[in-house]
Amino acid sequence: MFHHITVLKEEATEGLHIKKDGIYVDCTLGGAGHSALIASKLSGEGRLICLDQDDWALENAKERLAEYGDKVVLIKTNFRDLESVLKDVPFVPQKDGIPQVDGILFDLGVSSPQFDEGERGFSYNHDAPLDMRMDQTALLTAADIVNTWSEQEIARVLFQYGEEKFSRRIAKKIVDRREESPVETTGELAELIKEGIPAAARRTGGHPAKRSFQGLRIAVNDELGAFEEGLHSAVRCLAPEGRVSVITFHSLEDRICKQILSSYLSRCTCPPDFPFCVCGAKGTLKLINRKPLVPSEEELELNTRARSAKLRIAEKL
Repeated sequence: MFHHITVLKEEATEGLHIKKDGIYVDCTLGGAGHSALIASKLSGEGRLICLDQDDWALENAKERLAEYGDKVVLIKTNFRDLESVLKDVPFVPQKDGIPQVDGILFDLGVSSPQFDEGERGFSYNHDAPLDMRMDQTALLTAADIVNTWSEQEIARVLFQYGEEKFSRRIAKKIVDRREESPVETTGELAELIKEGIPAAARRTGGHPAKRSFQGLRIAVNDELGAFEEGLHSAVRCLAPEGRVSVITFHSLEDRICKQILSSYLSRCTCPPDFPFCVCGAKGTLKLINRKPLVPSEEELELNTRARSAKLRIAEKL
C-alpha cells in the first residue's frame, strides 16, 4: 500500500522470511507495493496470491505486477474468506483439508489511492457522495448509516469504532439535520461533525471529522469483524515455520491483533517455583518481535499518515 513509508513496508515483507520457492499471500493488495516486493524475491517456483475487494486495486495490479507473469495470482475477495479462497487455488497444498502457505501479510486501513480518489467518499478533504465502500458491489454505504440508522446506533458507531467522545452530540446533530433533508455528501457530514464538537476541542487533535469518518468507514466495511476472521484463518493456513506479518493503523485493530496472536502462544501451567517446564503446554505461534515495530522519526517526516502504524510478526511452531 502507499499509505506508509518504505522502511515499514520492507520490515513487514522481510519479517515473512521469504523463501524463493515459497507460497505467500498478500491479503491487502492495495497499491501493490508489498506484492511487488514479495514477487521480486520469488523464483520461478514461488507463488504469490494477492487478495483485494477493490476493483481499482486489482486493475492497477494487473499492470504493476505484469512482469511477474504467472508467479502472481489476483483474486477479488474479502480477506475474511482467506481459508475458503485458498482451498480453491490448485497449487496450494493442504494438510487435513487446511491450506498450507509460507507467509501471509495484512496491511490494514485505507490505501492512499482510495483516500485520494475523492468520489469514493473516504476523505473529509474532498466533497463527494457519502459512500466509503471498499467493495463497490457491497450494499451498505455511509449514507445509509447516516440517514437511516437510529441516533443511538450512529452514536455507538462513532464511539466504538471512531473513539469519538462527542459521539452523542454529533449523532444528535446528524439526526436533527436529516429530518429536514438527507445528508448526502462528505462535506455536509464534516460540517455537522464540526458543529457537534465544542469549539475548544476542535482546536486540538487534527481534523474534527477524522475519528467519525474512521468509525463510519469501519462500520460500512465491517473491517474489525473481517480482520478477526481473517487473522484466525491466517494462523490456521500457515505451514510450520510460516509467518504472519500485520501492519495496523489504529488502536482497535492493534488490540485485536495483539489479543489473537497472544491466544496462540504457549501457556505454561507449571507452578512458578518449578525449575523447568513439565506440563508440556505447546502453543501454535511464537512472536518474532515482542513489542510492535513502529516508524522512525525520519520516516514520519516523509509520511505523516504512518504516525499510528504498528507492525507485529509471528511464526507458526
